Amino acid sequence: MNTLPISNEIDRAAELLQGKVISVLTGAGISTDSGIPDYRGEGAAVRNPMTFQQFQSSPDFRKRYWAGSHLGWKRFASSTPNEGHDALAEFERRGISNGIVTQNVDGLHLRAGSNRVVDVHGSIDRARCLRCGQYFARTPLAARISELNPWLEEDDSHTLNPDGDADVHNVDDFVIPECTVCGGVLKPDVVFFGEFVPTRKFQLGASLVDQSDAMIVAGSSLVVNSGIRLVERAMRKKIPLVIINRGATKADKRADVKIDGGASAVLGELVERLAA
Repeated sequence: MNTLPISNEIDRAAELLQGKVISVLTGAGISTDSGIPDYRGEGAAVRNPMTFQQFQSSPDFRKRYWAGSHLGWKRFASSTPNEGHDALAEFERRGISNGIVTQNVDGLHLRAGSNRVVDVHGSIDRARCLRCGQYFARTPLAARISELNPWLEEDDSHTLNPDGDADVHNVDDFVIPECTVCGGVLKPDVVFFGEFVPTRKFQLGASLVDQSDAMIVAGSSLVVNSGIRLVERAMRKKIPLVIINRGATKADKRADVKIDGGASAVLGELVERLAA
């Protein structure tokens, strides 16, 4: 692993990546500059997110989740892509990258203009009925929740969490939205703790790695299984691996270059070197 000063590390990464088709894996660290907090970054609070089993088990859990998710969605929806998202969209436009596998649920890569995005953990901008499978766009669903629970938005001091919800303490009066097709339970279309990444999603992400000549990891500590499995896939191919992340990751010792810095700024500089 390289330990040069950061500008030299970026130069070294550009040298390794020049002329190659790059697959990209992103995590929460790429969205912090858009105002979305990181799970594991420096200063991140200890979190115990709701599991899928809890969500299924009781209306009380679903009240707490949907109240927080509604407030978090409003904040997510107002977030905008940053320099890192824009740089990766430019990677794709110039043919430098064959696509992005993201562990994020914020949809910012698509809003930045990237077209080939595999959201292995789902996306917070849609919901699905657990009974009939119908999908619902989040914006009209949010309008329905606001109509059912006008009191919820009177307090704007709630803390936003990385997975798209906020901490709400008094949810006894919250009215849970139901599926308008069958009356079933609605769930944001994201992978909860206790759920598996859909096989098809992982296969799509793996195919990007398989069809690439190099890999960049940006803003992920690689603690989550889906991410480290893709990195291991790249390692088996013996292709260059560049990791950009503040703090340690589970694959630092296996990286050709590890850049300990903010994903947004580094990707912005890297695209300039690769596009030159």
